Amino acid sequence: MHIGVIGATGTIGSRVVTEALGRGHHVTALSRDASQIDERRANVTWAGVDVLDPASIAAVLPGLDVLISGFQPGNAAKDLADTVRRSIADPTVHSTAARALLKALESHPRTRLIVIGGAGSLETEPGVALADDVDRIHETLDRLGLPREYAAAARGARDGLNVLRTSNRLWTYFSPAEAIAPGERTGRFRIGTDQVVRDADGLSRISAEDAAVALIDEVELPRFVQRRFTIGY
Repeated sequence: MHIGVIGATGTIGSRVVTEALGRGHHVTALSRDASQIDERRANVTWAGVDVLDPASIAAVLPGLDVLISGFQPGNAAKDLADTVRRSIADPTVHSTAARALLKALESHPRTRLIVIGGAGSLETEPGVALADDVDRIHETLDRLGLPREYAAAARGARDGLNVLRTSNRLWTYFSPAEAIAPGERTGRFRIGTDQVVRDADGLSRISAEDAAVALIDEVELPRFVQRRFTIGY
């Protein structure tokens, strides 16, 4: 398959590229500025894209079977603090990106879209999202070492999911576990839909490598079209 990956230099996006290439797919790796990328692997090409501009996105869609968006403000892989500041400053950016992606897909309605979002929209109990459970979101952010003000960004990502839910495009939304970081590729995890997946110790966690496995699994065998899914150990 031919897979586009927005945010291909990011923590998750870079691993999605590696996972896709390892399974024999062709990848168009997309970032804000691809001019300085030194890429020597086969079956991958780099291009620039502005995820907030529908025309820019539409220009990279021809030939793609699936577009995976790992967009987030700034470049968390290089400067997490800057990404956190930007996310808090403008929580609406996720909705803006979602609308731009959907607008671009109007000219390519058969192209699947997979958006890598956040865990804040997952439910802590039926009908109650983590982002709206003040005590729980603060507890989670404290545990992750993020400022409590980041709750606004979590709600912004949740709003981006709600934009997708109004669309009849072939979208899928991926909410990783609450704690996600570089680690081991095990290929062993549990899959959920709208509720947080926790381990025996009550923790919601996943490696970025296993998130990439789950994403390419969904590319190859679609199970969650027009739905959200999540994973955890």
